[in-house]
Amino acid sequence: MSEVNSSPRLGGWTRFVTARPRLALLTALVLTALAVFAGSGVADRMGAGGWQDPAAESSYATEALEREFPASQPNLLLLVDAGRAGVDDPSVAAEAGRLVSRLSAEEGVTGVGSYWQTKAPALRAEDGRQALIAARVEGDEKTTSETLKRIAPDYRGAHGPLEVSIGGPVAVQQEMTETIQEDLLRAELIALPITLVLLVMVFGSAVAALLPLGVGIIAILGTNAVLRGITEFADVSVFAQNLTTALGLGLAIDYALFIVRRFREELSAGREVREAVGATLRTAGRTVLFSALTVAVSLAAMLVFPQYFLRSFAYAGIAVVLLAALAALILLPAALMLLGHRVNALDLRRLFGRGRGREGAADDPAAAKSGAGWARVAAVVMRRAPLFAIGTVGALVLLGLPFLGVKFGTPDDRQLPPTAESHVVQQKIRDGFPGSPTGGLEVITERAEASEAAPTPAQYAQYRERISALPGVVRVDGPVVSGAFAYFTVLPEGEAVGEQAQRLVHELRDVPAPFETSVTGRAAVLEDSKDAIADRLPLALGIIVVATLLLVFLLSGSVLIPLQAVVLNALSLTAMFGAVVWVFQDGHLSGLLAFTSTGDIETTLPVLMFCIAFGLSMDYGVFLLSRIKEEYDRSGDHEQAVRFGLQRTGGLITAAAVILAVVMVGIGTSRVTNTKMLGLGIALAVLMDAMVVRSLLVPSVMKLMGRSTWWAPRPLRRFHERFGLSEGEAAAHSGEPAGKSGAEPHTAHGPTAEAATTETADRDPAGV
Repeated sequence: MSEVNSSPRLGGWTRFVTARPRLALLTALVLTALAVFAGSGVADRMGAGGWQDPAAESSYATEALEREFPASQPNLLLLVDAGRAGVDDPSVAAEAGRLVSRLSAEEGVTGVGSYWQTKAPALRAEDGRQALIAARVEGDEKTTSETLKRIAPDYRGAHGPLEVSIGGPVAVQQEMTETIQEDLLRAELIALPITLVLLVMVFGSAVAALLPLGVGIIAILGTNAVLRGITEFADVSVFAQNLTTALGLGLAIDYALFIVRRFREELSAGREVREAVGATLRTAGRTVLFSALTVAVSLAAMLVFPQYFLRSFAYAGIAVVLLAALAALILLPAALMLLGHRVNALDLRRLFGRGRGREGAADDPAAAKSGAGWARVAAVVMRRAPLFAIGTVGALVLLGLPFLGVKFGTPDDRQLPPTAESHVVQQKIRDGFPGSPTGGLEVITERAEASEAAPTPAQYAQYRERISALPGVVRVDGPVVSGAFAYFTVLPEGEAVGEQAQRLVHELRDVPAPFETSVTGRAAVLEDSKDAIADRLPLALGIIVVATLLLVFLLSGSVLIPLQAVVLNALSLTAMFGAVVWVFQDGHLSGLLAFTSTGDIETTLPVLMFCIAFGLSMDYGVFLLSRIKEEYDRSGDHEQAVRFGLQRTGGLITAAAVILAVVMVGIGTSRVTNTKMLGLGIALAVLMDAMVVRSLLVPSVMKLMGRSTWWAPRPLRRFHERFGLSEGEAAAHSGEPAGKSGAEPHTAHGPTAEAATTETADRDPAGV
């Protein structure tokens, strides 16, 4: 049997991939074209919300208020500026009345009210120059957005003595969606050229550099089509498109780097093209598949949360990871089959006088030292393992300390840039009005049973006295009664989602009443969101930890390495969480990064960032561990295996992390604060993982653990021999290192490795 087909598990896969490469690429081209068509307009079907638990009390109360009392939940505000004349001027009042009448007649708009009708102090600015018209735009997020697009041009701008600006939640939602779409396009225009330049620097060859981009584009377009299908039966957040772009490019580049680098290594070792592709799939291909599963599991954990904001990232993340892996494992090998040695064509280094011919490469001192720097790093770290282990852990913990002071909040207009119209309107309301028509807490009451008598005015009055007596209550308005329902508006002291307001939510829910009560408002939504996350977080973490332990055990055959992977991956995220609080909550660097600090962090973001960053950390961990395991299986030398693994993957992981960080920083240029936080936070996490954890912490910890690193009880060893995975070919599934079973040890200093290293370095700068 030929070497290509020697693996009983992967022989069929290899034959499938290599048999008809042109057909595979043509099929991919057709499917990609269909994906472009199927995914068109997906952003228009996405929502800008999804932070609340739909089964929570606040969600029920909000729906009841919208249904029974539309005017109580205005989501559209017209800020009317009367200038020096003042809002009480007769001509101003007349023009404002005409605006109210026109708005009341608009299709899809209800509950229109204004200062000029009600004389409510909360609708008039303290300086008397501005006042508000409030209304409710009916329908779901898509419908309200369409309605606002239709009517906004007729109201925005000058109307006689008035100047009108548009704000409110529905305007914030629309501007956020449009801003994210514009920012995403700009991020792609920033990231793609820089990524291509970096790939050329890494590979040297322009042909090889284009392959990862092709894989990434296919993954992104395919994921957009998947999300378009999901929007038919589930809500999807517009923020998920950012993850699609970032992970689509980032993981495609990771996987393609790993596969192309291994393919070139196999060619350099003297294999024919078909044999090189087969060996690449049995080794790097197996690792890529394994890595994709670990990332997908981390992202899938977000499906346990009820907020569709988090679930959307799971949909997008799982789809883009699996599509990137499939493209890398099927289409990329097909392309390599057709390219063969031409994968090294168009060596752009010659433009800078750095190109080297193939002949004589083995005699090139620079080539001979490919990866030697990483081997020296590993040697130095292992010689002083306790110092590096303790120092690195201490530094990471120190960087994460700011997260102990995290405060959670709900997103609002301040996510948008300061110049956004809806942000300007809301800021003027915060600064110049005595209260907010969209703030405060609402308590809705209803009869427990339809057969019961309606509550009496005395019962309502008694209940109002009880809630007015609660600490932190400034004012209680109501009740407003409609049939079996009524509602009270409670204005708390301090911020709308401050600590006092959050405490008041629980106190309101505990007040005894002769009828059923439900509480909503921004503080109530926040409390319910925190409760939902706290309830589901143990399950999500359990899924991630158990799946990680199992998958890493299948790769390593060790009991201790999976535990090490979980702990070290978690440590790699401390800097990200500390920076998120220090920068975005506390407001440091807000001027440089151009955002408005709200003094808190949106509740779902730490969960989202953990799942993404943990998955990417596992991605790099699997790349490193697979090469360490391969060398240990061949040589049985634990320390040499660690040096070899870092030598062969140090440059690869660093290059992949830098490229992914560039993509994430491109996302981080967004003008929406949450997107900026996500992009810059993940970029920091992947760089810390690649440059600190994989380079310093992993070698030092593995040195301290010694050969016990590979220990497993006999039943688990037998399980791994039967079901486990390994990148190595020589001793895969043998259960013993090759150095113990009599096979010839393979080290980075042996003749075969040296020849492969020198030739690979000729085609692969920096040893990648």
